[in-house]
Amino acid sequence: MIKVMFADDEELVRSGLRAMLSGAPDIEIVGEASDGRSAVEAARRYRPDVALLDIKMRAADDGIRALRAIHALPEPPFVAMLTTFDIDEYVSLALRLGANGFLLKDIDPAALLRAVRDLSRGGAVLDPGVAARMVHAHRDEQRAAQPARKLLSSLSDREREVVGLIGQGMSNAEIGSKLHLSEATVKGYVSAVLSKIGAANRVQAALLAYRGGLID
Repeated sequence: MIKVMFADDEELVRSGLRAMLSGAPDIEIVGEASDGRSAVEAARRYRPDVALLDIKMRAADDGIRALRAIHALPEPPFVAMLTTFDIDEYVSLALRLGANGFLLKDIDPAALLRAVRDLSRGGAVLDPGVAARMVHAHRDEQRAAQPARKLLSSLSDREREVVGLIGQGMSNAEIGSKLHLSEATVKGYVSAVLSKIGAANRVQAALLAYRGGLID
């Protein structure tokens, strides 16, 4: 049996996934979650073979942070991100953090079952529509590399270090532990950095870190 868990903050999406997966004789649903934190807990507890994660849940970086935490587990599942057509930047970031596939939320049942089976064997799955947009996103990133490096050069060494750790998906507490700073101090750095680079959230800061070469 292929053990599967999924996470999405919309009950309608979860019920759809439940309906499509529950009828397959070789698939067992072992967990569901409505946010990133509970997704990580479910992955740790049930040790699924495959995890399907909404790339953007209640917080802008919820799915991204869940992916990073799940990928760091001793025996992580193969992870496919559930996405829509309008969030290329998250797809690009998830790819760098080790996602094994990207599926559109309106995927048909047969395609979903094929994807889960392929993932369980270590394969990679990518919706053709998402693939095409990723190509365009990659070209955009290449064009954005020089402005990103210039923007990062305006930060102090410590601020660039913080941006790089944000790019790795670390929380304020994790950054504080890494840099031997209090969480309150890190919070101040993050706030200042976001203001200086004109980023609306941590995901945009993480993308800048990638585009500017702080993260491989």
